Amino acid sequence: MPRLLAVPNVSEGRDTKTLDAIADAFTAGGARVLDRHADPDHHRAVYSLAGSPGTLAGALAAGAARAVELIDLRRPRGQHPHVGAIDVVPLVHVTDADRGAACVEALVVAELLGEFGLPVFLYGVLAGGRTRAEIRRGGIANLAARIADEELTPDFGPRRLHESAGAVLVCARPPLVAFNLELAAPAHLGTAREIAASIREGGPQGLPGLRAIAIELESRERTAQVSMNVEDPQALTLAAIVEAVSHHADVSAAEIVGLVPLAALDSFPAGLEIRGFDPARQIIENCLD
Repeated sequence: MPRLLAVPNVSEGRDTKTLDAIADAFTAGGARVLDRHADPDHHRAVYSLAGSPGTLAGALAAGAARAVELIDLRRPRGQHPHVGAIDVVPLVHVTDADRGAACVEALVVAELLGEFGLPVFLYGVLAGGRTRAEIRRGGIANLAARIADEELTPDFGPRRLHESAGAVLVCARPPLVAFNLELAAPAHLGTAREIAASIREGGPQGLPGLRAIAIELESRERTAQVSMNVEDPQALTLAAIVEAVSHHADVSAAEIVGLVPLAALDSFPAGLEIRGFDPARQIIENCLD
């Protein structure tokens, strides 16, 4: 039986009761919640789930329904780019052998989410390589205009945004790593933006497969964060990213959001704290044993 993961992201990072209710819905639907990471500055939570094909899609739909009920995008939702209450739903295959199962499960969950009124956009291999950034460009208001102008058409669901919950993005992919580096104080948002622009793929010192943005850490005075997705953590280690950022500014702490393959941690600097990191819960090879 294939082992599949899912990493649904919701646009809520502050209300614990809301996040608990969504987690309970995932669990009641048959998924195992391996990890949950919530951030008040991003105003976003990332769940790491495990489940079997045929079960995981239903569990994701149950959690999404709860998120739609409880999260209203008409209220401010923080700094992280987003277009939906349940913003992205990646199905993750740990091995190449499970890729087909992940693709099928992603299409099933996309159809389920569309059935209860969310416009669903596929990205990644299910959409010819289209990226999240291409769909989210300009934010939710711009997405609504692009749908109305027929520049973009949802792959499932209605051809309009849900009034309070927006849209949802669905894909199937191998594991990536969500990795954040906090700059030492005093560091302002402009510095983080310059670093992100330099080291992301396509930048002057671009690292392959690295997506990077800057976030102001309002909950931690006088500092900012470079927030990244490492799309091929087998090829680009977290240690190499720390080294690249350190050429521009001092780094005070690191953060891994959700799960990480063991290989990505190779040669990670021993003196740099990874806030709240639990190897038993967050290293993929450990939590799936």
